[in-house]
Amino acid sequence: MAEYPQDVVQRFHGTPEQVDAGLLGEPPQTWESVVIEEYDPDWAQRFRAVRASLSDALGGQIIGVEHVGSTAVPGLAAKPIIDVDLIIEDAAEEPTYLPALEGLGYRLVLREPWWHGHRMLLSAAEDVNLHVWPQGAPEPVRHRLFRDWLRSHPQDRELYAATKRRLARDTADRPRDYSLAKNDVIDEIYERIFAA
Repeated sequence: MAEYPQDVVQRFHGTPEQVDAGLLGEPPQTWESVVIEEYDPDWAQRFRAVRASLSDALGGQIIGVEHVGSTAVPGLAAKPIIDVDLIIEDAAEEPTYLPALEGLGYRLVLREPWWHGHRMLLSAAEDVNLHVWPQGAPEPVRHRLFRDWLRSHPQDRELYAATKRRLARDTADRPRDYSLAKNDVIDEIYERIFAA
């Protein structure tokens, strides 16, 4: 059984109030509705293009770039938005990376220092969520564990897909609740990951 540090095992649950407190400017249009689509193999290619542009813009500042979230799991239905974890030395040092990312068309939409220094930027087309994390943050580790588990455990992949479809329907009149509503099934799957 793999042993994980407590900060990896203990998952942070944000509140709507915390998200609102971290929001910069107007909420993204993609937060106004939740559309779940069948898996698209082109999502992997879209990530590769994003990774290449990040590498060109930031070069040696990058410690890691990972395709995470549902679009990173072949066969999993998802919102057609590519989630990318970008790991740099210190996400709080925005002047060292933000201008380069803005030059690629990204805009900073969330600043959440209480969540391991998380910053989230959105592509101009609102089809990429770029999550910036400082080196050593536990959340990107959890993202990779979750992604890899769903890639190799079809039963949990189907459970997660069915839950997402149900919640997209159940939260149709309040789409900003969708992400937080997934916490129960995500925690259930993490229990299996950490017990394996």
